[in-house]
Amino acid sequence: MSGRIIVTGATGSMGAEAVEALAVQGHAVLMACRNRVKAEAVRNSILQRQPHADLEIRSLDLSSLASVRAFADSIEAGSVSALFNNAGVISKGYIITGDGFENTFSVNYFGPWLLTQLLLPKLPPDASIVNMVSLTCRFVPLAEQTLQPAKNDFSQLGTYARAKRALVSFSLELARRHPALRINLADPGIVASDMIDLGHWFDPLADALFKPLVKTPKAGVQPALRALAAAEGLHYYVGKKCRPVPRRYLDPALDARIWAETQRLIAV
Repeated sequence: MSGRIIVTGATGSMGAEAVEALAVQGHAVLMACRNRVKAEAVRNSILQRQPHADLEIRSLDLSSLASVRAFADSIEAGSVSALFNNAGVISKGYIITGDGFENTFSVNYFGPWLLTQLLLPKLPPDASIVNMVSLTCRFVPLAEQTLQPAKNDFSQLGTYARAKRALVSFSLELARRHPALRINLADPGIVASDMIDLGHWFDPLADALFKPLVKTPKAGVQPALRALAAAEGLHYYVGKKCRPVPRRYLDPALDARIWAETQRLIAV
């Protein structure tokens, strides 16, 4: 890959691991981050270990469609070769963004949807696009009304799972519309990161009992790194496995409806 690789959420535990691993492989990386101060700290830490790393920081807040558009406008055609939609959030409460979307859906779905669309003209025809999904997707249904949950429909994990399920749908429909692209899904499994701290009274006890049994961020990001380097698309990377996208997610008619509804909501 001759251009920079964009990594969203590059200050998160898995994002930072991805940036460093890609730098070790010799790739130039564009760190797309909401918190620039934190991004500078992550970059400086990586440069201490990898002094020749080529790392650039640009601001991106996926909860703001204006920020997504400004970021995409700043990218020169031909300057990037791959996109890793890594950023994610599990909102602790029901929050509506300035664009009128529930925050979990904005960061995990609407933001990456719009970002990917806007970057397509600037990426190579066979660019690698990797979307970070979740094992929770398999437990939730998806429909057009899912994209805008009401307050009484909100739950931390349920809303997160539905947002990631929508990202799966987008990935499949995007691959149908742009078959030359190498679009793959990466599932990190359960990772010991800040995202699994849901703000409950029992979290300290859960941390002590549960986190030692789950993956480290370095292990969790490995499927995505393999997906970025893949020569083919439409595969699901989880653990050390690579397999076709599970049949439970294959519903072209649903994907087309979700795509159309997303276009309507974002007014693309």
